[in-house]
Amino acid sequence: MVNRVLIERILSDIKSQVQDLSDAVDITWEIYRTDKRSRRFVERTLHILIEACIDVAQHIISDEKLREPASCRDTFTVLAEKDILRSSDLERFENMASFRNLLVYYYERIDDETVYGIFKQNLSDFDLFVERIVEYLERIEGNEKV
Repeated sequence: MVNRVLIERILSDIKSQVQDLSDAVDITWEIYRTDKRSRRFVERTLHILIEACIDVAQHIISDEKLREPASCRDTFTVLAEKDILRSSDLERFENMASFRNLLVYYYERIDDETVYGIFKQNLSDFDLFVERIVEYLERIEGNEKV
């Protein structure tokens, strides 16, 4: 059985972190490009967000005894195979995992324009992830009541 309290706590953290980034309207491209603290804030917050999504996915996979993912990227595929995530959204979540790997393992290759673009244009991917997991939690709650 999925630990709903834990999942909901992590989802709440994701929403809070997304709000932190959304509220950072003062970080323009010029500031991002020239201010090390702004870059670190954005990069680290995006990293934390992606890790939280992967954490949620791994908790569900473990609790539901789904197949072991081959990679962080595959973690989202496993959820899509069980209709926890929609296949039509899968590429967005897989791209998150790929971006995470860039941040963690290839940080010397990080392209500021790419990170800034994700910061300004892709925060909705995290909102979508939360929405899909909440839908899943509602479905399993409905099944438990039957």
